[in-house]
Amino acid sequence: MNLWPVRIFFLLLCTVGGYAVSQVHPTLVESGRQGTFIGLGLGAVLIAIDEMLKGFSLRAFSAATFGLALGALIAWLTDQSRLFEFADERQRWMIRLGLFLAFGYIGIILAMRSNKEDLALIIPYVRFTRDNKPDDLLVLDTSAIIDGRITALVESRCLQGVLIIPRFVLLELQQVADSADSSRRQRGRRGLEMLQRLQQNPLIEVRLNDTDYPEEKGVDGKLLRLAQALGAKLFTSDFNLSQVAEIQRLPCVNIAQLALALKPVVLPGDTLSLKMSREGKERGQAVGYLPDGAMVVVNQAQAFIGQTVMVEVVSVHQTGAGVIFFAELKPSEAQRQPKAA
Repeated sequence: MNLWPVRIFFLLLCTVGGYAVSQVHPTLVESGRQGTFIGLGLGAVLIAIDEMLKGFSLRAFSAATFGLALGALIAWLTDQSRLFEFADERQRWMIRLGLFLAFGYIGIILAMRSNKEDLALIIPYVRFTRDNKPDDLLVLDTSAIIDGRITALVESRCLQGVLIIPRFVLLELQQVADSADSSRRQRGRRGLEMLQRLQQNPLIEVRLNDTDYPEEKGVDGKLLRLAQALGAKLFTSDFNLSQVAEIQRLPCVNIAQLALALKPVVLPGDTLSLKMSREGKERGQAVGYLPDGAMVVVNQAQAFIGQTVMVEVVSVHQTGAGVIFFAELKPSEAQRQPKAA
């Protein structure tokens, strides 16, 4: 959300307010110019404080306020304990100020470091619950949008929450779609189509986020900082990005790894309907492929190349390149005469 229009409007209000004070109470402010500058300066200081407190959440502010109140209470109790009766009035004032600053600071730090369970020890039998569950925020990077499988997850109701599309990701997607390389251009256009499809899907909400981090040169760095700031889960198909997110202990889902984990398991004894694509290395063998690209070598099936046959898996072999399945023709297929190619 872009807050600068609100800030500029607030600055104008402060400026007008300073001028109005100079006209209503000339004893406080001598001239209208001086009142205008005072109002402008006050507004600028408040906006600067707002910028410095960026990322300081309402929960942190509440914890800091509670810690300050608790520290002030302890400082007052210490002052009322008659430990400093020997001091004169001026020294007593300095002692009170020191107690308030010290215990106030310690209270703020301890409260901000504590979680809600720690606060429950101070205020027993009190629990604060939310009326509504917080939205599950899911930040998508360019690779996840182009991949397209995120759309299938949404349409199958396997994914719920709010999809966050950063503005810098949309810009990167547009640059890919405008690339001079035809393959990159097709990938970029596919990503834009997938994004439009997600926006039109009533099952999930898609939000554009204008937050940017100019000091970060790469899109990956911006994505990690945005996900951390929003407390969101990052969805990507980029292996390196998912590894960096894991190192930084950010919740991340690699769609490629998810698809690998969910692919169907083929075991010896399973029956498959498979199209024979080419000859195998050994005599009489034919090779077919599963939907995930795994190779199936079928004995005595060379005559059925180009046709779809029923086969039974007899063994599974793990190699450095992946899994290879070995199968035999079903008896009914072995007796069937192959069609002429």
